Amino acid sequence: MTGKVITVAQQKGGAGKTTIAVNLAVALAKRGKSVALLDTDPQGSMGRWFMARREAGEPGMEFSTASAWGVSYEVDKLSKSHDLVIIDTPPKIDSDLKPAIRESDLVIVPVSASLVDVWATEGVLDLAGREKARVMVVMNRAKAGTKVAASVDEALTGMGVTRAETVLGHRVAYADTLGGGRGVLERGKGAWTDEMAALTDEVTKLLRR
Repeated sequence: MTGKVITVAQQKGGAGKTTIAVNLAVALAKRGKSVALLDTDPQGSMGRWFMARREAGEPGMEFSTASAWGVSYEVDKLSKSHDLVIIDTPPKIDSDLKPAIRESDLVIVPVSASLVDVWATEGVLDLAGREKARVMVVMNRAKAGTKVAASVDEALTGMGVTRAETVLGHRVAYADTLGGGRGVLERGKGAWTDEMAALTDEVTKLLRR
């Protein structure tokens, strides 16, 4: 067994890397997949989420940490016993990110609804291109119908990158569940339910190619 590896990366802080990583983990686990989380960010947000989840009950997934030089080893170990390994990374682009991208079957790049976030994707896209990694940009914290959302959408289209059709809204539910070690799909039905289901469908489809 060799599981698929997803890395969530963005050099700008606050784009929602950890939020997307853990919500995908929950969504995939709910579909019967065995999931392992790997936190390479010294801030440890994913680790805090996992510990909150562990304290609240059975976590339903495995968790590990690694610094840059240990990523390949941890990925090799975790992918042998899990369907999916999801890696959260630091908000920076340097040689430390290379091992995670190199090991990935898919790199997800969150972009909040601001042109600054769009500009910040360039470093990740460049590194992923050099490592020949598959990339999908996900628009996050977007307010439908606003001028800034339309501008971001236009800018991403002009960059020619693969984009998720799913757009994640700016919803309190994501922040509320994150602090409690849960995903939005464990909160009950809401606007977020269809969003996360659709994004999980897109990710799964890409990983099958």
